[in-house]
Amino acid sequence: MNTYVRLFSVFLLAFALIGLAACSPTETRQAPGEYVDDSVITTKVKAAIFNDPDLKVMEISVETFRGEVQLSGFVSSRAAADRAVAVARAVDGVKSVKDDMQIK
Repeated sequence: MNTYVRLFSVFLLAFALIGLAACSPTETRQAPGEYVDDSVITTKVKAAIFNDPDLKVMEISVETFRGEVQLSGFVSSRAAADRAVAVARAVDGVKSVKDDMQIK
């Protein structure tokens, strides 16, 4: 009887630990403060691209995750893509820029 109680206790503890491990945050989830910071960075990058006369007519999408900006969409030339990356890098809070833009 005593061994059954110990065995039951071990299994109960193991299941509790597994359940707690499932509650830990993952890399794809952000804290509310990080989400707000990324939204601000995205807005600033979009504004900077729109304020650049060479880029304002381009179809560039901006996404930010933990300060890493991803630019996607279509541009007219490699020079325009490079310019968009440079403009994004100049924005405060940007840690890195990933260029996923395509030339039409």
